[in-house]
Amino acid sequence: MYIGVDVGGTFTDIAVNRDDGSNLILYKLPSTPLAPEKAIVDGLNTILADNCLKAGDVRRLSHGTTVGTNALIQRKCGTVALVTSKGFRDLLEIGRQTRPTVYDMHRDHPAPIVERALRLEVPQRRLADGTQHVALDEVAVTQAGETLSAANVDCVVVCFLHSYAFPDDETRAAELLRNALPDDVVVLTSSSVYPEFREYERFSTAVLNGALITIMGSYLDRLTAGVAELGITSEVKISQSSGGLMSVRMAREFPVRASLSGPAAGVQGALRRSIAAGFENIITLDVGGTSADVALIKDGQPIEVNERDLAGFPIRIPSLDVNAVGAGGGSIAWIDRDGLLKVGPQSAGAEPGPACYDMGGQDATVTDANVLLGRLNGEALLAGRMPIRKELSGKSITSLAEQLDVSVDEAALGIVQVACATMVKAIRSISVERGHSPGDFALFVFVGAGALHAADVARDLGMHRVIVPPSPGILCAEGAMNAMLSTEYVATILSPLDVGGLCKLRSAEKELAARVGDWFDAESVPAAQQQTSWSIGARYFGQNYEITLPLDTSRNDAQIVESLREAFHIAHETNYGFASKSEPIQIVNIAVKAIGQLDRPELPQIETNGAAEPEHYRETLFEPGRRHKTPIFARDKLVAGQKIDGPAIVEQMDTTVLVFPGDVCVVDRWGNLVITLAEQN
Repeated sequence: MYIGVDVGGTFTDIAVNRDDGSNLILYKLPSTPLAPEKAIVDGLNTILADNCLKAGDVRRLSHGTTVGTNALIQRKCGTVALVTSKGFRDLLEIGRQTRPTVYDMHRDHPAPIVERALRLEVPQRRLADGTQHVALDEVAVTQAGETLSAANVDCVVVCFLHSYAFPDDETRAAELLRNALPDDVVVLTSSSVYPEFREYERFSTAVLNGALITIMGSYLDRLTAGVAELGITSEVKISQSSGGLMSVRMAREFPVRASLSGPAAGVQGALRRSIAAGFENIITLDVGGTSADVALIKDGQPIEVNERDLAGFPIRIPSLDVNAVGAGGGSIAWIDRDGLLKVGPQSAGAEPGPACYDMGGQDATVTDANVLLGRLNGEALLAGRMPIRKELSGKSITSLAEQLDVSVDEAALGIVQVACATMVKAIRSISVERGHSPGDFALFVFVGAGALHAADVARDLGMHRVIVPPSPGILCAEGAMNAMLSTEYVATILSPLDVGGLCKLRSAEKELAARVGDWFDAESVPAAQQQTSWSIGARYFGQNYEITLPLDTSRNDAQIVESLREAFHIAHETNYGFASKSEPIQIVNIAVKAIGQLDRPELPQIETNGAAEPEHYRETLFEPGRRHKTPIFARDKLVAGQKIDGPAIVEQMDTTVLVFPGDVCVVDRWGNLVITLAEQN
């Protein structure tokens, strides 16, 4: 068996594939925010018992987690200290001297994770060429360790200038600090986390990693212990922000790499499903209880970035380019001081949840609006395991409608439309603003609330097709289950793109190749399953940011220089609208992505015999002023090739799919619902 788990803010999703390609076992239960591992262990226990499965048959258990993200957002992380070069104590606070929003003079960046009293300076300074300008004062380092030993810190991070290329001083300082500090205090260096130039981003990434060391370590201890008690002997794999998997060992050392793992796992799941179904150009829409995450996949390749913001702090790690906005099923509707209706980013979350959950929530949410409109089942969700009280949705939205002086139906429809407008804006930022027309892509929707809003979002963007996979609410878990082991290593070069500069690149290539080999050995990846891809970051001299280009290391130096120069000019013109072919080009860094190919279960196909009939009908409001008697279909009874004309609703355990009047839904052999939108006047 292969198992994938995704823990969200509202629900924990579990997918199990028995490796026979026939079916998936899907399970969804409310998350337990105070102890996320509890929902995982309880869900696995239920699945194993209800399906008479043996825990010892589990070959792989993969897990996407938001523990690190939530810890940083809520500032419930470990106590971190910083030891840095003399004169750079306040670098984390100064940053780039920019404001979060240009026009808001009152909003500031969040306070640094490391309070000023725990930022200590020691005499040390290397220049950019490695010259020792000020020798490391080892006595001062030891004294710093003795000072911090009484400060009750969990982690000490060593950050020196230019250590991305010359890490010896950081390594020596870390050794001295370990000798001076208690054994339970973790000491790490910025050069070990992600050795790239730009000291602010490097310092920030290392500090965030240090803040998560104890939190993630404790969580992984509890999770692995709980899983072991069930009898599962395979090691847990953790999903990374880049979409690949890493071992628990690596997750303990580099927890920051898992900080955005949930959305990345969803993109991986969508990628495999869409390519199998013949769609290589898609925009993903992942709508959960708290947020909506979107990503663009062109020609079967997701876009990757090396820098993201997390809880207001920059992190420099490889990540899939996922844009998130505060619009989900649990997003709270409210009226701003201008008298206009707003939705989110505040969310009712798993506890107390939307009003209709009857768990204490009083505010109107997007889920409540969908229940009141008849789009969402007004009796129960999760295949009957979660009762719904429609009258509580009505009560919460009635209060809002009275303040807006509109009908209850208008208020409910307005909530949905405002939430969809937020999702549309997020998609525009990754498509239109980057030169892509949304009409050239299909909208691939997943997670629990995605299919409820897909048609509205696609229509606003001029898109013509919506794809809903067989188990959209569990796709993030499925994506984690089907991902590969991966890691990335990088070295800063800062050399001209010429044959002379290639010498430095080749030297760095050898060092990175050795590190990749060590990683393959540590992860026990057989030679036949090892795969690497190389790239460089390049820019015109004097530019601030680089463009990533693929690198073929098997070619000779002259061929590499010529092919990279041509590829850079093309990429620069594509990204910025011009290329200066007479300008010299600088190699900024070289990076390698190592992949350990894992065996993956087959995707199941569905039957083609017969056609499902509606289970019952429900009065549903799709447009203002009119409710339709809408047929309700059970997703698990649909067959390949079946055609459904809108209006219609397809219900399943993990989501609800809307087919608007005039739209046409066809079921393909993989079980996807492919909805073609009606032409608009």
